[in-house]
Amino acid sequence: MLGCRPALVDNRRVQSTTANIAGRDRHPEPGLPSPMHGGLTGVLCLAGATACGKTAAALAIAQALANEQPARPVEIISVDSALVYRGMDIGTAKPTAAERAAVPHHLIDILDPAEAYSAARFVGDAQRLIGEIRSRGHLPLLVGGTMLYFKALFEGLDAMPAADRAVRAALDEQCEREGLHALYRELQRVDPVTAARLPPGDRQRIQRALEVQRVSGLPLSSFHHQKAAVETPPLISLEPSDRAWLHHRIEERFMQMLDAGLVDEVHALMRRGDLHADLPSMRCVGYRQTWEALEADDLSDLPERGIAATRQLAKRQLTWLRSMAQRTVVACDAPHAQAQVVAIALKVAGGAGDPVASR
Repeated sequence: MLGCRPALVDNRRVQSTTANIAGRDRHPEPGLPSPMHGGLTGVLCLAGATACGKTAAALAIAQALANEQPARPVEIISVDSALVYRGMDIGTAKPTAAERAAVPHHLIDILDPAEAYSAARFVGDAQRLIGEIRSRGHLPLLVGGTMLYFKALFEGLDAMPAADRAVRAALDEQCEREGLHALYRELQRVDPVTAARLPPGDRQRIQRALEVQRVSGLPLSSFHHQKAAVETPPLISLEPSDRAWLHHRIEERFMQMLDAGLVDEVHALMRRGDLHADLPSMRCVGYRQTWEALEADDLSDLPERGIAATRQLAKRQLTWLRSMAQRTVVACDAPHAQAQVVAIALKVAGGAGDPVASR
């Protein structure tokens, strides 16, 4: 069963690279990266719902490969839209300093919470990092639970108009004046296809859809096209056979976050004065519920609301995973789940220098 993170072998070759990782990972927003056709060979991916034990499994893979292939150490690329933010450590279950020192981690702590990060930017960053890691003769291991990022990396993104600050500011002002419900009604009128798939309370995506329509004159849905199947790298997927096991893990972990100081962490972010509840960073599960509880000056139902939101996130992640036919599933609640993950990784990594067909 996946649980506590293992102690790692001291690997000085990888430790020596970590000091410069944060600086290298700060990269300007790319245009619109294309899928890496043929460029994802020699790459291994590990995905799973929140609280499934991804970090522990990734570190176990790194340790096993360090023993088996010491000349080809692992470097981890985070596939997580929350771990990119500095100052958000507790609620994101960010890998500890010791874990990040033992194995190089990328795309963690690269942005201030006031900034936004996108799937397009992730693809550009990940493609660059994969190339750099492979050029060092190391193995890129992509680990995370932001399934949209995996999908974008594997399949590419549809070309859409770039962000327009003036239009975005006008939408912000309209939302404050008329309310989000008015923007949603407008979206239903100009792009009913997109409106039908977005929750009425999803301000970020509703405003982006309206921004695209106002800038281009075309609905966002018109930019989405069916993509041709592409070869994808091996993907190990951690999925529970018993949903109750995952629900218990989620409850236990959220309570641990509260004990570790999640409320103080969010309170410190609020005191900065330049953040607000509608920023992508503050919409992360756990942070949104804590922010709202602090604003209401009532923490009584925070555990219940935080756990419920995290369970909903896990449900969405598992739905995404089931759509990825190439994945190799490991039951994360099985007694020897971590050993199974490591065995699969060792088998795949033995030929990871050559093109790997979809599994």
